Amino acid sequence: MSSRRDFLGMILAAPAIAAKGRVHLAMHQTTMAGAGFRRSLEACAKAGIRSVEVIPAHTDEFIAKEGVAAARRLLGDLGIKAVSSGGVRGLAEPGPGRPKAIEELKFRANRVAELGVDRMVCPCGATAKYTPDDYERGVENLREVGEIAKGSGVVAMLEFMRGSTFIGSLPTALEMTRKANHPNLKPMLDFYHFWAGLSKLDDLALIRPGEIHHVHYQDVPRMPRELLDNSTRDIPGDGGAPVEEMLRRVAKVYQGPLSVELFYPRLQNGDPLAVAQEIRSKSETVMRRAGVL
Repeated sequence: MSSRRDFLGMILAAPAIAAKGRVHLAMHQTTMAGAGFRRSLEACAKAGIRSVEVIPAHTDEFIAKEGVAAARRLLGDLGIKAVSSGGVRGLAEPGPGRPKAIEELKFRANRVAELGVDRMVCPCGATAKYTPDDYERGVENLREVGEIAKGSGVVAMLEFMRGSTFIGSLPTALEMTRKANHPNLKPMLDFYHFWAGLSKLDDLALIRPGEIHHVHYQDVPRMPRELLDNSTRDIPGDGGAPVEEMLRRVAKVYQGPLSVELFYPRLQNGDPLAVAQEIRSKSETVMRRAGVL
């Protein structure tokens, strides 16, 4: 007979995997950036997190040393699914740097496909000044992005970013992807950029069922919004955003991973297993309170 302590240990170590038709927890490798590809995956597996969003800095380094087949084998051996990958910036907005971004997209889309990943995040962090005409050009740019992604069999996901001067809110991201109307181009939602930026809670009602293709799941620190920057993101439940209400609303129109992407040095450079366990415990507590787990 197992002791009560052993039984509880088994429950806590159970894989955090998707129930059919529901959201589930995923780990963004940025959150454990200092651990590298292998150690971060091993930590997630030990913590019972079976969905991971990989990042180019990790995958490129690992593949350069051990090859694509070894990367895919490691994922399989650990029972982890790579649910998304970091991608390329500068693809939506017009500008002199876009041709270089397009060439990077072609490489990255192929690399993502080689790893067996079917989607990649493409943030819009523009800082220039734009005109209404630029948005018409932006729609064509996004349609081209979708076509390039299609050639590799992946989906490019547009991420609006807090502070972006081109696509910085959920309504704009939805409008742009709808106008582009390409099956390999989808919008995604980042909780931090949503709550700390220009979007409003009621904007979540604009999302059509199945429209959002991926979600980044974070909290926003309790501090003046003027002091927030790209790195100030909390573990769900540690901040002051209405994360439970956001989860309830999002879960009505979205099924898939909730990828925890954080930038604090104590997490990125901490013991990866301890970080994964802390994030799973806190994140899933909020998900249970919201009634989505």
